[in-house]
Amino acid sequence: MVRYVYDFTDGGRELAGLLGGKGANLAEMTRLGLPVPPGFTLTTEACRAYLETGAEPAGLAREVSAHMTGLEEGAGRRLGQRDDPLLVSVRSGARFSMPGMMETILDVGLNDDSVAGLANASGSARFAWDSYRRLVQMFGSTVMGVDAALFEGALERLKELRGVPDDVHLDAADLSGLVEAYKELIRREAGEDFPQSPAHQLRRAVLAVFDSWNSERARLYRHREHIPDDLGTAVNIQRMVFGNLGADSGSGVAFTRDPATGRRGLYGDYLPDAQGEDVVAGIRNTVPLAELEHLDPHSYGQLREHMRTLEQHYRDLCDIEFTIERGKLWMLQTRVGKRTAEAAFTIAAALVDEGLISTEDALARVSGVGLARLMFPRFDASATGEPLTRGLPASPGAAVGSAVFDSDEAVRRHAAGEPVVLVRQETNPDDLPGMVAARAVLTSRGGKTSHAAVVARGMGKVCVCGADDLVVDTEGRRLTTGNGTVVEEGTVLSVDGSAGAVYAGAVPLVDSAVMRRLENGTADGADEAPDAVVGAVTRALENADAVRRLEVRANADTPEDAARARRFGAQGIGLCRTEHMFLGERRRLVERMILAVTDADRDRALDALLPLQRGDFTGILTAMDGLPVTIRLLDPPLHEFLPDRLALATRLAAAEARGEVVDTHDAELLAAVNRMHEENPMLGLRGVRLGLVVPGLVAMQVRAIAEAVVERARAGGKPRAEIMVPLVGDVAEFRLVREEVDRVLAEVSTASGIPLACPVGTMIELPRAALTAGPIAEVAEFFSFGTNDLTQTTWGFSRDDVEAAFFSAYLDKGVFSASPFETIDREGVGRLVETAVTEGRAARPTLETGVCGEHGGDPESVHFFHRAGLDYVSCSPFRVPVARLEAGRAALDQGEPDDSR
Repeated sequence: MVRYVYDFTDGGRELAGLLGGKGANLAEMTRLGLPVPPGFTLTTEACRAYLETGAEPAGLAREVSAHMTGLEEGAGRRLGQRDDPLLVSVRSGARFSMPGMMETILDVGLNDDSVAGLANASGSARFAWDSYRRLVQMFGSTVMGVDAALFEGALERLKELRGVPDDVHLDAADLSGLVEAYKELIRREAGEDFPQSPAHQLRRAVLAVFDSWNSERARLYRHREHIPDDLGTAVNIQRMVFGNLGADSGSGVAFTRDPATGRRGLYGDYLPDAQGEDVVAGIRNTVPLAELEHLDPHSYGQLREHMRTLEQHYRDLCDIEFTIERGKLWMLQTRVGKRTAEAAFTIAAALVDEGLISTEDALARVSGVGLARLMFPRFDASATGEPLTRGLPASPGAAVGSAVFDSDEAVRRHAAGEPVVLVRQETNPDDLPGMVAARAVLTSRGGKTSHAAVVARGMGKVCVCGADDLVVDTEGRRLTTGNGTVVEEGTVLSVDGSAGAVYAGAVPLVDSAVMRRLENGTADGADEAPDAVVGAVTRALENADAVRRLEVRANADTPEDAARARRFGAQGIGLCRTEHMFLGERRRLVERMILAVTDADRDRALDALLPLQRGDFTGILTAMDGLPVTIRLLDPPLHEFLPDRLALATRLAAAEARGEVVDTHDAELLAAVNRMHEENPMLGLRGVRLGLVVPGLVAMQVRAIAEAVVERARAGGKPRAEIMVPLVGDVAEFRLVREEVDRVLAEVSTASGIPLACPVGTMIELPRAALTAGPIAEVAEFFSFGTNDLTQTTWGFSRDDVEAAFFSAYLDKGVFSASPFETIDREGVGRLVETAVTEGRAARPTLETGVCGEHGGDPESVHFFHRAGLDYVSCSPFRVPVARLEAGRAALDQGEPDDSR
């Protein structure tokens, strides 16, 4: 027989999966000898069985009856007996704290008969009727489905009629009348009477808790928090203790440390003459917990001792609920408390210093998600009003600047010293200078992995994407919000990339001391984050570095980004994208290469690009001296370096219509654009294919790399350049390009007299490459997984197109638990990665493997890459500290990263 019910004396926190978090902790406190009102727990297995069949599992009613009898015998009273009733509370209690679950029902067992007995036994008719009205109200709304606002409305009308500020000032007669009004409400709205049978009340309350597991609120919360749908909830039935028995009674919530800052001390609230639900609901103003020392010194002293016991036992911040019944303290709940990121790091470090936990435990209790929150500046929440618009929080942080609507204006104003926010419908590579100049980027289209989002995160820029209620008029240099507000260019905006909100005007910023320490080695400056937080973060990163196996490299394309990445702790560059080096003034040289009619014309264009590329690589190798720098050969389609096809055609047509002489260069450009036009360019002529069909392109880039290595070696440096060939789908492609790479390296080495040892590898970003990794590894010396394109080609969709089209629907329907562009798709893309690693190393045991897609900085994905056996992850410079921390956590725990704190 399956056991469905456990007494509090039978369990413990090791049974949290079976008893739920609340039940397990009640049992744990009972085991510790703390004053816990007795009770029992119906297991999550009982809930799952009920949800599967729609009926109570066999034997459950019998077990509940037996445990109820035991509870009655211990109390010397029966549930709902007329003269002195035993009353119980019914609470949900899932494995994880879930605000979407059913609210507590207090005072189960009261009815029209036993309310008089409770009045006599307690000596307070007011207390009895107050308890009864609570039961009818809670039961009516949570079990019988009556709109809770109707009960609140009746209570408010009564208080107004009596001229009292709160329910405490209502007398017994008032509350008796209110109960009758509530019962009439139930009769009218639910079509049935409030049940008078205590046993019936209990059974319906239990089943209502089970049913609440699949409520819309609960499903929404589970989806947001990535909690599995099949866990089920436990139900806790506990003998009532009463905080609403007068001035010597009350209820409160306490924390063993400040959950906002992590500081030691007693924090919380107390409400005299109240039940715990009153504290949570905020129906009356509470007093600080410290005030309890004056109201009830004995209970206060006991509470301090119990809190000390619980923190020592759980070795963590504890969140506690308690009730005082006529001077006697009862502990109703404890759990490991939720906390801010600041508190998480501070508490973890403090507990190590106090000898309660190890450095490994401390590392497990913080997260990369929390570290990211501490790194970015944030707005002063007290100074924000109603936002102008909301979008996707694509890149965290907070920034203030004047709205501008094109890249050139952003650059111009930035050069004049004006902070700007670049506002676009969506961004493209042409907007890169403006994005560099801007403090923040706001788009009306695109998702969290759109061009704007990815580039902004890579540069550490604040970004809000997909604010689809905005109409962005780039020609008119204005935007219009959903409610018709017009924002002209130059208007100051405040962009919150953590919350996805945009405000009018300049909201005050709070700087990040953590970021100052990471970037400059100092936390000097005004900041509300105390030194304890900065020190705790520093220690956590040091501990992570000491235990992690994964190296952490950075995606960086400039010497400045490379230097910043190194300050953040990067151990090299895992992706240097050369296409970003061909923008700006250099685009004219790329145009000349594309428009070249003869080999000589093309060679002249490439010769002009060569010294520029060499200078780029020399600067990056200097910044990363002694560390590996993986340089990817040109990847995107060449049409991206040409003007927009429609704009060019329109300009030429307009000139012809005016009878003007058509610009020869524009005509040649249009012909080239038309010649190179592709229906799906990202699956067309790009990557390795460019190197095979555009003569001299690979040779120019490799020569620039080789000569930069020679220059650095002659200067006494230790350059470690690696050459990566993108978008390889077959070993034959890679072999052809490698032959040219090796030829150019040999030429430069012979001419300079300096040996060149530049490993040559490939980016695995096509399923076919992953599935033929063995043959490719026979020629390639390293693999770097481009998980962004690997995700697109595995799923068969374009990231920029589908995120706005149907991703939200897929997330709502549960097809995705998270965007596969944010967190690695383990079953599909992840399996390809594992296959490629296994087969690649079988062919070449020394094969180095890494990841250079955006997933390299995602905490959950870092844990997967650790288990998959990769050698390194690479991410944007600003995510390097996050990746370092999570790589250390992954080395300690082969399970999932825990971001619950």
